[in-house]
Amino acid sequence: MNLHVLLVEDDYDLAASLVEYLELENITCDHAANGLHGLELTQQNQYDVLLLDVMMPKMDGLSLCDTLRKDGVDTPVLMLTARDTLDDKIAGFSVGTDDYLIKPFALKELLIRVRALAKRRSSQSRKYTVANLELDTEALIARRDGKALVLTPTEWKLLLELTRHSPQVVTREQLMRAVWGDDTPESNTLKVHMHKLRQKVDKPFKTPLITTLPRHGFVLRNDDEKNS
Repeated sequence: MNLHVLLVEDDYDLAASLVEYLELENITCDHAANGLHGLELTQQNQYDVLLLDVMMPKMDGLSLCDTLRKDGVDTPVLMLTARDTLDDKIAGFSVGTDDYLIKPFALKELLIRVRALAKRRSSQSRKYTVANLELDTEALIARRDGKALVLTPTEWKLLLELTRHSPQVVTREQLMRAVWGDDTPESNTLKVHMHKLRQKVDKPFKTPLITTLPRHGFVLRNDDEKNS
């Protein structure tokens, strides 16, 4: 199983050692030195496991984990910390942490925990459902009301990003990063692709799911959530 993990750690020496070790074990490891950069990377890439230090500048690990969970990101989180009191662990689990590893730790134990979290996630269904819309990320199939939607790769990425974050608002910047990364498209490119996506996801059906929020972005949610 080829894994892609993100390490968010402000100790550069420790981070370099962990990245080197994990990549020797055939695990691709991205690194961010603070929580805000880590948040940006999670919006640009799909990871199998997130390794978060607790004490970091700009945004600490607990705040980062809390933000990700509120945004609908369910990627397993392994918290790396020297703080090992029960209260510390309760604080971590309360924001959605999946596991804790107390510093200093053996590299082999880190590897075992990373693989265990990734395996646990891969054994779960990779399906997202919003109203009568379903995305199967394993089969790369989108269906609405049981009917398969024929999407281009760009439309699939846009719909997946909207579905992953539903019922939260997804900004234009988030959508552009999810699809094009750092290669910023022309100003009207996103508008054109969103129009085409709506023609496939909403137009053939009675109830639209995609809503534009001027100056904010887009949201995918059902009628009950829109009116609540």
